Amino acid sequence: MSRIAKSPVEIPAGVEVKLEGQDIIVKGSKGSLALAINNNVEVKEKDSVLSFAPRNKAKSSMALAGTTRSLVSNMVVGVTAGFERKLVLNGVGYRTKVSGKTLNLILGFSHDVNYELPEGVTAETPSQTEIMLRSADKQLLGQVASDIRAFRPPEPYKGKGIRYADEHVRRKEAKKK
Repeated sequence: MSRIAKSPVEIPAGVEVKLEGQDIIVKGSKGSLALAINNNVEVKEKDSVLSFAPRNKAKSSMALAGTTRSLVSNMVVGVTAGFERKLVLNGVGYRTKVSGKTLNLILGFSHDVNYELPEGVTAETPSQTEIMLRSADKQLLGQVASDIRAFRPPEPYKGKGIRYADEHVRRKEAKKK
């Protein structure tokens, strides 16, 4: 069995978990998240602790139990503390600002890029070259950060582009005569 699935998920105070058939709903101070659980995974709640187990001995069922445990653990952390991702813009004239649910990016194109933030993700710009994304849903937050980064990924010669704050861009040496 997956070793990850063997460790239970503790439900902190202030978090409500509802099991309805093969659906799990987690509610907390930062919002509410839902997940449809595969039929091969069994979830049990006892004394504010969730335990996960495969329904059969198939290898895929064991893997799904570990994956489900990780997803539910991320949901519990998301509704209590939330997740955040920081993006940095490198380049002359590259800047950003947030107006409502729209992120306006000036990235050296002939036009501005306006990105509509999905429901559940908030953005703020501490400076003109930084974007701070926050959400309770870790998967959605990663997807939004990836979409924004894809407008102008960092290039290896000058390092220009949008990168994650913790990302290291390997620089290449320029062509020699």
